[in-house]
Amino acid sequence: MKSTGVVRKVDELGRIVIPIELRRVMEIEIKDAIEIFVDDDKIIFQKYMAQNACAITGEITNENKTYGDGKFVLSPKGAEILLRELEEAK
Repeated sequence: MKSTGVVRKVDELGRIVIPIELRRVMEIEIKDAIEIFVDDDKIIFQKYMAQNACAITGEITNENKTYGDGKFVLSPKGAEILLRELEEAK
């Protein structure tokens, strides 16, 4: 696990503010869902990704397809974006 050096206090309602720098790095936008896990004495926050949501666009459509033995989901638009970026990287 990587330390960020950021320390925040819990307010009287149990809230914690996630610093803007971390939200930018993790691409967490206003109203994004955050999934919470507990591992022994650790609380882990992760940006929630709905099942069958495109890894690139976040879209959930009937046209989404799963790749890499079910580890990667792409919508048609997401596949197009990824393909274009791969072509540009050549």
